[in-house]
Amino acid sequence: METSKVDRLQVQIYHDRKQLGAAAAGAVAGKIRGLLDQQEQVNLVFAAAPSQEEFLADLSVKDIPWNRMNAFHMDEYQGLDGDAPQGFGNFLKKRLFDKAPFNSVHYINGNAADAAAECSRYAALLERYPADIVCMGIGENCHIAFNDPHVADFNDSKLVKIVDLDRECRMQQVHDGCFPRLEEVPAYALTLTVPALMRGRFVFCIVPGKNKARAVHHTKHQPVSEKYPSTVLRTHPQAILFIDEASGGLLK
Repeated sequence: METSKVDRLQVQIYHDRKQLGAAAAGAVAGKIRGLLDQQEQVNLVFAAAPSQEEFLADLSVKDIPWNRMNAFHMDEYQGLDGDAPQGFGNFLKKRLFDKAPFNSVHYINGNAADAAAECSRYAALLERYPADIVCMGIGENCHIAFNDPHVADFNDSKLVKIVDLDRECRMQQVHDGCFPRLEEVPAYALTLTVPALMRGRFVFCIVPGKNKARAVHHTKHQPVSEKYPSTVLRTHPQAILFIDEASGGLLK
């Protein structure tokens, strides 16, 4: 494992995504145990993406008091069938939420008749259960959650909002094998905003794979701005970026 730091962001580089996932799961479990020594419950926000597979698999078998944790996910497609495997709530339900006895799990409803009201409902829950830990990834276009560059706002007044997804973001879903072609990827989603994510007291960002090499390079070297949303991680006082040799391939 190699370590470095850019601004306030810690960067840890592992050999491959399996080592990365295990290290990130160990770090998150350790932080959960530490927080539970100080407070009754821990509130967590999770990303849903193939990049999170190894991390979620390792975390799901950790011996930690899950019944003292409240879980959220950070974004959801709008208009996707409720049982579609590409749904982010369904992804996390299968890989984590159904495997551990959480105190509570809160889902974004991408099929709500009133999407604006659903954003308000979910934002109220985030206010009620302030995030202690955010476990996230970075998109190929440097998005965090579904805050693509054209909709990212580091000073957003909202915690949850409706966004349109740019072409690069939608193509990533094809690259990841989630959808067979671009036309099938939903064009809109509900997402936690950048300030909502950065409210997390501790941020663990898991980014393996060669498809993310350009985004990792931008995250570390581009100016902090909405043009590269993930650069905001460099302003967080307690954030760690976990990468592997493939995603860190352009850093050398």
